[in-house]
Amino acid sequence: MKKEDHRNFCIAACMLFAFLLWTAAIQFIDVQAIGPQESSVGFATINRFVHNLTGVHMLLYTITDWLGLVPLIFVIGFALLGLIQWIKRKHLLKVDYNILILGGFYIVVMVVYVLFDMLVVNYRPVLIGGILEASYPSSTTMLVMCVMPTAIIQLNARIKNNVLKRFVASAMIAFIAFMVIGRLVSGVHWFTDIIGGALLSAGLVLMYRAIIGLEVK
Repeated sequence: MKKEDHRNFCIAACMLFAFLLWTAAIQFIDVQAIGPQESSVGFATINRFVHNLTGVHMLLYTITDWLGLVPLIFVIGFALLGLIQWIKRKHLLKVDYNILILGGFYIVVMVVYVLFDMLVVNYRPVLIGGILEASYPSSTTMLVMCVMPTAIIQLNARIKNNVLKRFVASAMIAFIAFMVIGRLVSGVHWFTDIIGGALLSAGLVLMYRAIIGLEVK
């Protein structure tokens, strides 16, 4: 393994470890029943401060909820690309290495999503349709910050025109920023939910980048 590959794996592992520490800390530090139906939340003081600062904006919540379909379009698009390559090349292992790894990456993201939906760390600061829903980590933040950066990596390798490449990457980065900030400002997540989603996503994306860097040229 090259020194650069080793460094990439180390950074990814550190980010994932930071997520685990953050998740553990939320369950023990400054835990108070400040949520709806007296649900308990860690880092309650800062979470309450940020939530009171932003307020609740259900229109923004709805907008970011619908825009959450955009990453799913990319997932479907790359899945279809892999399927087409598989059919044309008549062997799964002849599909582009980075597409195969991307498929595995999507599966990991889905498993993590389901896992945290079942193992509730904390609940939302507001009721959605009268229901108290799991809130950690922010699933929309995780989806956007996992799918869009990996899509940028894929498109950078496939788009030949440098101007178009920079434009597409810039537009997608702006979309990520809007979605993450919008999710926080909408008031449907605690501040710590957003941080948790960002840490987990960064670790997973960096691990994906490290693994595709191992491809034999």
